[in-house]
Amino acid sequence: MSETSPTKQGGVALVTGGGTGLGRAIAKALGAAGYKVVISGRRVDLLETAARELAEETGAEFLAVAADVSDPVSVRALFDAIVSRCGRLDLLVNNAGIGLPAVPMEELSFEQWNAIVAANLTGTFLCTQQAFRLMKSQIPHGGRIINNGSISATTPRPHSAPYTATKHAITGLTKSTALDGRPFDIACGQIDIGNAATDMTARMSAGVLQANGEIAAEPTISAEHVARAVVYMASLPLEANVLSMTVMATQMPLVGRG
Repeated sequence: MSETSPTKQGGVALVTGGGTGLGRAIAKALGAAGYKVVISGRRVDLLETAARELAEETGAEFLAVAADVSDPVSVRALFDAIVSRCGRLDLLVNNAGIGLPAVPMEELSFEQWNAIVAANLTGTFLCTQQAFRLMKSQIPHGGRIINNGSISATTPRPHSAPYTATKHAITGLTKSTALDGRPFDIACGQIDIGNAATDMTARMSAGVLQANGEIAAEPTISAEHVARAVVYMASLPLEANVLSMTVMATQMPLVGRG
């Protein structure tokens, strides 16, 4: 194992799903904050383009490593590449995930259920597992893991059982990771995001189903606000941890919704 110490600027970060949307915004903010950033995703061409553009925009170093977070072999190869090219890992942002269109529970296919569990929950676990192994053994040991949760974990939308279930499970995984990481200076927290403006939330401006059965447009916030929150969580010394943070559009129907 390399004994390379973290760089003065911020160390080495991995952002899964870092080539597009919220993940790209987070990766950009971390690069601007001084991190050497590895971005992963399944499309190598998209990742390489994103890494090149982000490097030009921030002056930071970005590395593109293709990986399928739902595949343990692919995840292991991702972390092997990080060790080979960077020597260590100081921050893992578990951002990769998918959503589904609103589908009544009785109409969900088994394949749809399995796909979202694999991407949102199994992928987060597999990356966390590999990060633990690396962060425990590297010198100096320790690091931070930030999981992309959701306000849907505790306040679901109609017809969102698979997504809600996976995000609820992420909360449990976050707490277990925070507990199990204590002896090794591994901190873990979760950011719950409400209506960040990405391709995934573009439909909200046209109207989405509410708990009372109405269709209503919902406000969104720039993904940059979320990215800045992640940078703050990452900036803390390992003796301090943001276990849970909610960043949301002020006017969205969350508090008291339904």
